[in-house]
Amino acid sequence: MEIPITQSKEWEQLQQDLKEPSFYREEEGYQYLAIKKHIPGGCYLYLPYGPVAEAAKDFKAALQDLQELAREENAVFIRIEPRNPSFIKNFPKNTKKSHDLNPKETWVLDLTGAEEEYKAKLPSRLLRYYRNREKNGITIETSKNPDDIKYLLDLQRALAKEKNISTFSEDYLKTELSQPFATLYLVKQEGNIIAAGLVFDHGKTRYNLQGAQTDEGRKLHATGILTIQLIEDAREKGLELFDFWGIAPEGAPSTHPWAGFTNFKKTFDGREVDFAGTYDIILKPAKYKTYNLLRKIRRMI
Repeated sequence: MEIPITQSKEWEQLQQDLKEPSFYREEEGYQYLAIKKHIPGGCYLYLPYGPVAEAAKDFKAALQDLQELAREENAVFIRIEPRNPSFIKNFPKNTKKSHDLNPKETWVLDLTGAEEEYKAKLPSRLLRYYRNREKNGITIETSKNPDDIKYLLDLQRALAKEKNISTFSEDYLKTELSQPFATLYLVKQEGNIIAAGLVFDHGKTRYNLQGAQTDEGRKLHATGILTIQLIEDAREKGLELFDFWGIAPEGAPSTHPWAGFTNFKKTFDGREVDFAGTYDIILKPAKYKTYNLLRKIRRMI
């Protein structure tokens, strides 16, 4: 049973450090981490990429366990994101599709195999930029210092404004970087930071969660150079998969916020992995309706 990092004990520790109440269960056949989120009029339980189950019967057992927990916590609903799409048919009747929080589709690169076979999966153009990086005065450093997250955040804020997307808070990102599984990469050109990326290592997978670059970095292909470095380091550590963490849905228009990211990620010879998406198991219909109404008003504002 493959456990994503967001359903692991390590992710539970992150929640504790964030002062977020959470509930971890590890039973025969299933496992989950449920994070308690407060909303006006109550709370709900959120399982990022969970629950995880070996088979349909185990998934049903996990949902039964979750609903008992939710009633104890007086939760309005349970927000689940099972990675196995076949489990959708086992959802209870009081389940409704929600806006996807974590990506429903992702792009994954296999890092195993002989060196020649592995290199063939990397874009030759980016490999050329990577090999010539020092000639262009480009260096790459790693950091575990939470204070250095400001470099990534500054780049992300500029990108968020351009793409009309949201970013995490500085405190949240600092807490993430303080975890043993997190590493910050900084790309510099003659001392100036032109790109940054945050990766998480768990099990046999490296998750490429967040990254951004400056206009100058774009001209120098900094993100491409950084991605090659991230992949090279992951393989050197003995990791087997590189998860690019999200692509736009099949058939998405060119105006989709992830269109450019997706085109870039698919230049690597990986494979698409599809998950079930985000769903809500509704326990208190009236309060759930009020919650959704308030959320729509807040988005409009």
